[in-house]
Amino acid sequence: MNILVSGSLAYDRIMDFPGKFSDHILPDKVHVLNVCFMINELKENFGGTAGNIAYALSLLGESPTIIATAGRDFDSYRDWFKNNKIPTENIKIIDEELTAGAYITTDQSDNQITAFNPGAMKFSSGYDFESVAHDDTVAIVSPGNLDDMFNFSSIYKQKNIDYIFDPGQSLPAWSKERLIEMIDGSKIFICNDYELQLTQEKTSMTIDDILEKTEIVVQTKGEYGSVVILKEHGKTKSIDIPVARVASVKDPTGAGDAYRAGLMKGFFLSDNDIIHAAKIGAVTAAYCVEVYGPQNFNFTPESFNKRFEEAFGGEAF
Repeated sequence: MNILVSGSLAYDRIMDFPGKFSDHILPDKVHVLNVCFMINELKENFGGTAGNIAYALSLLGESPTIIATAGRDFDSYRDWFKNNKIPTENIKIIDEELTAGAYITTDQSDNQITAFNPGAMKFSSGYDFESVAHDDTVAIVSPGNLDDMFNFSSIYKQKNIDYIFDPGQSLPAWSKERLIEMIDGSKIFICNDYELQLTQEKTSMTIDDILEKTEIVVQTKGEYGSVVILKEHGKTKSIDIPVARVASVKDPTGAGDAYRAGLMKGFFLSDNDIIHAAKIGAVTAAYCVEVYGPQNFNFTPESFNKRFEEAFGGEAF
């Protein structure tokens, strides 16, 4: 199965703030905001939506095709992919730019403030879909170059390729019309609870309206698990999926991407059972939050199945 993963590639510079943002941001002074957060440490990690999803998929036994751009400083990231047997030949290098960079500060409540330099992500990947066949291809459109996101969703519909649409942090950039067009025809529309509310506000659509455009809505809720929303016998149904228990939460960065990888594996590459797929997503995300950085976790098929059984019963695969 050909798995197309489009989105961003980035270096994540993750900073740990030993307090709470809410103690230092005064609601009645946000119009003159001028704060400085003294951090404990800074760690550089490989990240970006496409990179994180592809890495988790590789742990799940897949060999995804990454469709993205990177800059002249990509060498160490490329080596990391090669060491993890993740193909890199479809990553376009923009020599005059740096690879995108995310500067993420996390407080003690796991709230995050992020500054993002798009760098090479400003450029389209120029991927050639001519030889891509719909009958053995699935895809995810995750936050990255905006032209790619819009164009890829159109191409997938033209080629009858099942795809997940994940607008994520790109949501504020979209017009109502374009956002609706990308949702329309997707197999799954996935976002967190804040992004789902923002989508509804931008599009003036209810959940029922969204389900007229896509088959399934998956809403992630961090420590509160996720919700699968779909139509069953003409009625909208919501199924709560709990989180998988973790030893300790070290860093939430990349957990949403890990969840998406598990969801893809479970739905497209297993038995098309969205509830089972969401549980696979929950277990994949649990591994991610237990370590610092979005690509520093690891597991084997045996350890994953054992953890899945402990969390939900039965086997993942």
